[in-house]
Amino acid sequence: MLGNRVLVTGGSGFLGTRLKLERPDWSYVSSKDYDLTSSTEAAKMFSDIKPLAVVHLAALVGGIKQNSLNQADFFYENVEINTHVLRQASLSGVNRVLSSLATCAYPRDCKHYPFDEKSFLAGAPEETNLAFAYAKRALYVQSICCRKQNNVNYSCFSPSNLYGVGDNFDLESSHFVSSMVRKIFEAENGEQIEFWGTGRPLRQQLYVDDLVKIIPLLLEKHNSELPLIIAPNENLSIKEMIDMCLGVSNKDIRIKFNGKFEGQYRKDGDNKELLKLIGDFKFTTFKQGIKKTYEWYEQKS
Repeated sequence: MLGNRVLVTGGSGFLGTRLKLERPDWSYVSSKDYDLTSSTEAAKMFSDIKPLAVVHLAALVGGIKQNSLNQADFFYENVEINTHVLRQASLSGVNRVLSSLATCAYPRDCKHYPFDEKSFLAGAPEETNLAFAYAKRALYVQSICCRKQNNVNYSCFSPSNLYGVGDNFDLESSHFVSSMVRKIFEAENGEQIEFWGTGRPLRQQLYVDDLVKIIPLLLEKHNSELPLIIAPNENLSIKEMIDMCLGVSNKDIRIKFNGKFEGQYRKDGDNKELLKLIGDFKFTTFKQGIKKTYEWYEQKS
């Protein structure tokens, strides 16, 4: 049994902070504790904490604009972090590592939608997300190589777009939903606000506390090479999500799309393998989740 000897990297991030509320008995570290772009620092982390298992969430992340304009930084830092964590886990004799990928690392063009886990390496990812996607693919390849060479349970999961209470709401570095919430909250009635793209792309939005409930189950049960897709069935357009958020805000606001940084049209994944593993799971609908998120942001602002 792993007990409380579970190390969580990225512990001060959006997901790590919410996971700590669910599993406060685990050990959470952030870049303030250890610089995981350094192999020496990563080795010290394992020496200090001596975990039996690792939930690897640490990553350099950002919205579509940051991903597009800082590809070298996103690739370099994420490859360093992932390489050092898995390498030092292996050298320290840790037999269980569960690492977070992302559905944006799946191919831009799949033969069928929703795609499944077999599609993960079947084509090039979206250009605007190239560096982050290939860094996640490298993490996946390293994980399955460790499995085969060292007979350990290093497995990965691929969450869809994450949002919810406690997210990053900075307009320059946030993802779509949190940016949308802030823009609509700060807008006055009768005002027009601008969004990237055209509003047509489709996205599966995963409420953060759903993933928080799923991660401990995966740590216990996910022992395979599958880059397991964690996503709700609901697949909404950007425009539909904006309309739902406007409904929660009760504001009369006009919307404009600028046509820039459109991203891929759809990237929805199939959750059948997940549900086979953990049983039936009731995902938070976007209508429910955006209400919780908007009201939380409204109260804290």
